[in-house]
Amino acid sequence: MIRILRTGVLGVSGFLVMASLQTGCVASSFSASPAQPTNLQRAKVFLAAGDYRRAVEACQLEVQARPSVESYLYLTYVYQALDAYVESLAKADQWVAMEHLYLNLVSGGAEELVDPSNVLARIAKEMIQSSAQQQADVAAEQATRVDRSAVARIWPQQTAWRKSKPDGWWLGIPPEWTW
Repeated sequence: MIRILRTGVLGVSGFLVMASLQTGCVASSFSASPAQPTNLQRAKVFLAAGDYRRAVEACQLEVQARPSVESYLYLTYVYQALDAYVESLAKADQWVAMEHLYLNLVSGGAEELVDPSNVLARIAKEMIQSSAQQQADVAAEQATRVDRSAVARIWPQQTAWRKSKPDGWWLGIPPEWTW
């Protein structure tokens, strides 16, 4: 093995693998693959990044994979977070950011590079907020149909969260929610 190392065939990483195999020590990074994040964990990251399209999609996948009052409430929350973010951009007169949000919501692939949708940001605001509010209402109604008492127990957590983070609650989730 030393002869191979001197000739540079293995390199440092190859030497470490060979040494660990010879001594019986195998690093955990070689033996175990990292766990896949859940839909809700992915949604939490997407919210933090301001990637609302993917946050909505991840919550929709959660509703499909594990339908529950909680999954419907989480979807409702993401729609409401989108609505609040849009309102914050409008109040701050950040219309370029609004257009970027619109493009994030409608983009789906490389074709967006050659066929940009040049929509006016103020129109996008109205479209996004209207749709987000409607979808939030639908998801909230579905959650209530599943378990009204769970909604009464869980929903106040997001209300407290909003009050504690009035200028950016839409980029995260209440700490009680273990996404």
